[in-house]
Amino acid sequence: MKVIMTTKIDLASMNIMRKLIENFGFREAEGEFDGNPVYSKDDTLILTTNDEMIYYDGLDGAINEQLGLTPEIIVFASRHSSKQKLPALTTHVTGNWGNAMYGGKDESLAVAQPAAMKLALMKMDELNDLGWTVCYEATHHGPSELDVPSLFIEIGSSEDEWVNDRAGEIIAETIIHVLENYKTAKFPVAIGIGGGHYAPKQTKRALETDIAFSHIAPKYAHPVKEELLIRAIERTQGGVDAIYVDWKGSRGETRQLAKRLAEELGLEFIRD
Repeated sequence: MKVIMTTKIDLASMNIMRKLIENFGFREAEGEFDGNPVYSKDDTLILTTNDEMIYYDGLDGAINEQLGLTPEIIVFASRHSSKQKLPALTTHVTGNWGNAMYGGKDESLAVAQPAAMKLALMKMDELNDLGWTVCYEATHHGPSELDVPSLFIEIGSSEDEWVNDRAGEIIAETIIHVLENYKTAKFPVAIGIGGGHYAPKQTKRALETDIAFSHIAPKYAHPVKEELLIRAIERTQGGVDAIYVDWKGSRGETRQLAKRLAEELGLEFIRD
């Protein structure tokens, strides 16, 4: 079963949920999750919680406990917040390269599904008639303690955008597209090293070539520990083919570590 996760306290999440129900035929089903109605269509459920989703470590276990099923993938329909209030449509996997400031555990990474994130990025770019930024975000918040693949797909970055009708439609359609196609989509996969939070070079690569990104470690998270970079590779569903480095956007010791690890592990090294 595939799960779309929403929360009552997030305006963007509720916007996206409404569009999923209105436009894609989800209907209320039996049972409750965290005291809220469950909606279903075919092999997909929409679940709703009452608090911030970034703190929901063990969500896959809670779904199993409450509904008796283990999800094969979780898509978090969420808002993105930034001080710059950049109008944006974003996707990323969760986890923390260092201290956990916003959910999850220190130095812990969730399971990435690169094909799903690439499909989300491409579909948002295709549907984006708003003129907003479409991008990956670096790995940066919780939940990190999940044993099934997951990704956030978000509307950013202020209340004006979170409640935007068209943005809700775009993300709803994107989520459906991802869930229908991620298992059969085949792309070469890279771990991303360097650059800013919105991963401009990784985003450009993914939109212009066949490469799909897993975890992305931005420059502000450097230096990255070797064991954590290896963990990022291990926590990528389907495996990793390459390590990609935004060379100028990386600190020296981290880019050299990435180059050495690629050689040692027999992965392609991509320097940009």
